[in-house]
Amino acid sequence: MTKVSELRDLGLEALRQRERDIEDEIFQMRIKKSMEQLDSPVKLREVRRGLARVKTLLRELEKQA
Repeated sequence: MTKVSELRDLGLEALRQRERDIEDEIFQMRIKKSMEQLDSPVKLREVRRGLARVKTLLRELEKQA
């Protein structure tokens, strides 16, 4: 997963794009989970936490503006 320091280097639009990409990935993983084809359920948790990191940074940037 991407480190917070690497995410801080990205711009606002890049973070928003990353957020959309992660949400799409979570959606696909949920579908696989429902069909019992998900390789590792732990991966879903890691991706959700990555989304939380991105959303936290977006919130920080919005508060600064």
